Amino acid sequence: MQRLLYLLLYPILWLTSILPLRILYIKSTFLFFIVYYLVGYRKKVVKNNLKLVFPEKSSAEINSIAKKFFQHLCDIIFETIKSLTISENEIKKRFVYKNLEVIEELYKKDKSILLMCGHYASWEWSGILMKQTNYKGFGVYKKLDNPYFDKLVRKIRERFGGNIINNKQIVKTLYKEFKKNNKTITLILSDQTPKPWAYKDRQLFMGIDVPVFTGTEEMAKMLDFATVYLKIEKVKRGYYEATFVPLAENPKEYKDYEITRMFLTQVENQIKNNPPYYLWSHKRWKHRN
Repeated sequence: MQRLLYLLLYPILWLTSILPLRILYIKSTFLFFIVYYLVGYRKKVVKNNLKLVFPEKSSAEINSIAKKFFQHLCDIIFETIKSLTISENEIKKRFVYKNLEVIEELYKKDKSILLMCGHYASWEWSGILMKQTNYKGFGVYKKLDNPYFDKLVRKIRERFGGNIINNKQIVKTLYKEFKKNNKTITLILSDQTPKPWAYKDRQLFMGIDVPVFTGTEEMAKMLDFATVYLKIEKVKRGYYEATFVPLAENPKEYKDYEITRMFLTQVENQIKNNPPYYLWSHKRWKHRN
């Protein structure tokens, strides 16, 4: 059944991906009306999250942010489909790294990097970084249940030279690279919601006390990797800019969970400045106190 579903959907996805983005954004707008007005996909979750972290905002403001979020979410869906066939030149125009010199300097210092990223704007095109650096690149993902779509996701995200690794294998993989003296740069979505029985620290995130994911910091200290925040901003529809924000070049010098706090502060600042582009459909605050 899983193979049949893949065989049915893949041709549709591929044919969709070869369409110009201007056409895909028309489809995205149409999908938004279906998702928001007809289906109401996770609308309650989104609005409850917004009310929780922005208690000072009016209902009209909450509704406005929610609508813009769903419009953005539909855009991401079609941008992800476009990733099947988008050219290197086009993606470089649409996802621009502004200060590559930050990681180039760390490369000269023989430092590997853990690139901490939040569920903000879009990370789907970030893999083009591997065409612009000497680092060996990795991205962490959670394995999909359907093995055919899992293979497709890895194929899409490895198109420009990176290596996509299951979250359960990343520590082992990076340790092997470390022992070989290979310099690596690894993108990790670090604002995940840990299991309620598996977390090691709680912190305030957008003013709410929640369990926080500390695995990136722990791995950085274990391997002595530099930590850098990847600040991705949506410039306009279909265009993003990414800035490298250094957090800790020598993580062992920092107190436990201090780097995690620095990362969360960066994500919070982006959310406060431009709320619609965070992943509000995720139940990030479900284990709050």
